[in-house]
Amino acid sequence: MVQRIAFRVHGRVQGVSYRYFTQKRATEYRVTGWVRNASGGKVEGQAQGSEDALQRLFRDLEKGPPLAVVEKLEKEVIEPKEGEKEFVVTR
Repeated sequence: MVQRIAFRVHGRVQGVSYRYFTQKRATEYRVTGWVRNASGGKVEGQAQGSEDALQRLFRDLEKGPPLAVVEKLEKEVIEPKEGEKEFVVTR
């Protein structure tokens, strides 16, 4: 079953390649969606895929790339989106 989850990451996650780390992991797990920097030094996005793929992605996002310090990862289940083909970094 396909799920879509909105997420917001708090901590030192901007300027440490967190968005590109997220894109790489999502692509590996065949998850679609997007990620971008948000106000207040946060990163936010949406991810869509199988429950297993999303669990693996969010385990990685809780740690982040080597220079990141993840303090909190918020998640909310939202309505899936039709026709999305890839996971992109947006501005």
